[in-house]
Amino acid sequence: MDLLNTLVDKGLRRESPTRGEALAVLATSDDDLLDVVAAAGKVRRHWFGRRVKLNYLVNLKSGLCPEDCSYCSQRLGSKADILKYTWLKPDQASEAAAAGLAGGAKRVCLVASGRGPTDRDVDRVSDTIKAIKEQNEGVEVCACLGLLSDGQAERLREAGADAYNHNLNTSEATYGGITTTHTYADRVDTVHKAHAAGLSACSGLIAGMGESDEDLVDVVFSLRELDPDSVPVNFLIPFEGTPLAKEWNLTPQRCLRILAMVRFVCPDVEVRIAGGREVHLRTMQPLALHLANSIFLGDYLTSEGQAGRADLEMIADAGFEVEGADQVTLPEHRAAAGGACGSHDGAGCGSDEEPGCGSHQGGGVCGSAAAPAEAPATESAPVPAAAAGSEPRTDLVAVRRRGAGTDLAPNA
Repeated sequence: MDLLNTLVDKGLRRESPTRGEALAVLATSDDDLLDVVAAAGKVRRHWFGRRVKLNYLVNLKSGLCPEDCSYCSQRLGSKADILKYTWLKPDQASEAAAAGLAGGAKRVCLVASGRGPTDRDVDRVSDTIKAIKEQNEGVEVCACLGLLSDGQAERLREAGADAYNHNLNTSEATYGGITTTHTYADRVDTVHKAHAAGLSACSGLIAGMGESDEDLVDVVFSLRELDPDSVPVNFLIPFEGTPLAKEWNLTPQRCLRILAMVRFVCPDVEVRIAGGREVHLRTMQPLALHLANSIFLGDYLTSEGQAGRADLEMIADAGFEVEGADQVTLPEHRAAAGGACGSHDGAGCGSDEEPGCGSHQGGGVCGSAAAPAEAPATESAPVPAAAAGSEPRTDLVAVRRRGAGTDLAPNA
């Protein structure tokens, strides 16, 4: 297929596809799916070999959020039967993190629900970061605390944070239909604050909220312009008790095409399969490892993932290897760019409902000095009607009842 050959060539040169080419990936048929995976897999292996980075989530504060993000089980007015608790103490968070690290995780992602941290919250998280780093030599720590105020990113950096996660989630055009209590511009501003403070910026998306192919391409191209070191791809978990509980729009094939498109648009960036992979990829998860080079180990924020041991077996059975603590995640040209990319390997967080690349000055794009000119609209491939979603698999949506905030051992 000429399209795929073109995309592989561009990916190996760190060039951006056109919007039309990105749309065409999403429009490919199931008959062409393995060809799409094989092509994107060449790009993934070129930049990341067969390494899979493991990340581990610790939910520092669950539920009780004043924001109205429609996808989130922790949102204002959520009737989802999730765990609700206030801030974990530093030693509790460190104990939870240790379980993930013992299971092979390289990075710990500290997440807290809410619009954004107060200065007192930043102090609390800073103490937690220090406790984790004192007890676990070489660990990477990413914070995900919502919208940042001036100076907070710098304080987290000083406390030892390596990265900060804040996802765009969906396109700017559709953002207002998903969340009304903050804006798309607020999210972009927080990613810029993380960059400016020298943190490795992580920002991604949530697929499956009823968006169009154009929306998916829009948000991924926006992410490319923001230039994060990592892009987590979440697949919506339709929690009962949330506004999007009836949105079952994804099939395993659709998820693989989305991951392939993200890989082609950001070829040399850490692409992480985040929340929802067990629910929507199901038995196709091993194929997704040919597209993404990073996953979460074990459970998510408010939902349970597959057993941590099963994650490790899946990686080995698929012919991949867990990335070691002594290995640099990013390709040499990105790691050598300095700042967080060079010294902290660049990763970040994504989650089951998301809480709260090159230059870090806001002008770069994933892996290249300048984005190539966008193809004229006439070159765009026709966009098919929305793909038929899979039958609801509510049996696969398991609310987390173990780990942080409970007396039960975590899944790692």
